[in-house]
Amino acid sequence: MARFFIGLLCWAAITTVASSSYSGRGFTYRRSFNSTAIPAHKWGFSSNPTYVVLATTKPSRRSQLLPMVINTWNFTDANAFAWRILQQSEGGLGQTRNAVVEGCTKCEQLQCDGTVGYGGSPDELGDTTLDALVMDGATMNVGAVAGLQGIKDAIQVARHVLEHTSHTLLVGNSASEFAKSMGFRPETLVTPESKLMWQHWKDGNCQPNFWHDVHPDPRISCGPYEPQATPPTRWKEDRARTEFQMGHKNHDTIGMIAIDVQQQIHVGTSTNGARFKIPGRVGDSPIPGAGGYADNEAGAAVATGDGDVMMRFLPTLLAVEAMRSGKTPAQAAEASVQRILKHHKDFSGAVIAVNRLGEYAAACYGMAEFPFVVSNPLHGTQLEIVKCLAPLMDVTVVPLA
Repeated sequence: MARFFIGLLCWAAITTVASSSYSGRGFTYRRSFNSTAIPAHKWGFSSNPTYVVLATTKPSRRSQLLPMVINTWNFTDANAFAWRILQQSEGGLGQTRNAVVEGCTKCEQLQCDGTVGYGGSPDELGDTTLDALVMDGATMNVGAVAGLQGIKDAIQVARHVLEHTSHTLLVGNSASEFAKSMGFRPETLVTPESKLMWQHWKDGNCQPNFWHDVHPDPRISCGPYEPQATPPTRWKEDRARTEFQMGHKNHDTIGMIAIDVQQQIHVGTSTNGARFKIPGRVGDSPIPGAGGYADNEAGAAVATGDGDVMMRFLPTLLAVEAMRSGKTPAQAAEASVQRILKHHKDFSGAVIAVNRLGEYAAACYGMAEFPFVVSNPLHGTQLEIVKCLAPLMDVTVVPLA
C-alpha cells in the first residue's frame, strides 16, 4: 500500500511539471501549447500567434517534431510552401535542401516585407543587390552569393554554387556572370517603388546612412565623402538620429531550417541587405556561422537583425556548438545573443536554434518581440512569438559549455 501511495505522488508531481510554464529572461518555456495553438490532429495555419518558443520534449511526442521547417519572421507563405515540399516524401527524406531553397525562393518572389528579393533595400546608388546561402548539415558544404546583381533567384544561384563548384562564396558581378552561365536570366532588380524610396532618401540629405568620421558631415549631407577625423563623442551623441533601427520592415533576412526524420538538416538564407547601404556592403546572411549554420550531429541556427554587428560574433555557429555541448535550444539561442550584448548593448537582432531532435527556441534583443513560423507534424504550420530580452546595462555572458 505504501508503494502505491508513493507511486501516486510521483505521478502527480510529473503531471504538474509537464503542464506548467516558466517565464525566464526573454523566453517562455512551456510543456504544452496554449489555447491558441492548433490541435495535433489539425493540419492548417493558425493566424493567432502563440507565445511558445520551446517545442514539447515529452518523450511520447518527440516523434511528432520531425520532419520540421522553421523560419525567421512572420513569413508564413514561405514556410507553408517549404512544408509542402518537405511532405513530398515520407518523413521529408531527401527533401530538406529542396524545402529551404524553394521556401526562400517563395519569399524572394513575394518580396517579403521589401527586405527579401528584388525591388527592396536600394543602396546609396539606388541599386538592389542580393545575398543568399545554402548549407548542408551532413557534408558541411556551403554555397553562397553576395552582392548579386541583375539576377532575381539569389538562393537558387547559391544552390548552384553548392552543387556545381568547389567554392563557398561568389560575389558581385562575377557571381552574376556565374549565374548567367548556369542559365539564369538577367533582369533588373530595381522597381518603381525602390526607385521612389531611394529618391526620397536623397531628397532628405541621405538620412540616415552608414558613414562617420568623413567630410562633408554625413549627418546633414550626401557624399561623396572624404576621410576626416572627428571627436568620437560627437558621433555617439548623434548616432540615434543617423542610424537605422532594425525591426519590422527593416529586418533584412529570411533564415530557414529544414530537418527530416533521419535528422538530415539544411539551412537557407536570403536577403537584399540593409537599406541605403554603402555599395559593396555584405552582411551576415551569406556568411556560414553568421546568417546560418547546420550540423547534423548537433542542430542548426539562423539569425536576423543588425548584420554588420552580428556577423562579428558568428552567433549561429555559437548556438550550434552550445547545443553540441549539451545546452538546450533556448540556452543556446540566449547565449549567442548575450555574447553580442557584451560588446554591443544597442544592437537589434534574433537567433533561432533547433537541435537535431526538432526541439527549437528563439532569443532576441532590441525589439519588443520576435515572430517566427514553424511547421511539424505536432501542430502543422503555426506562427509563434517570443518576447525579447529587456534592455540591459550590464550583461552576464552565458558560458557555452
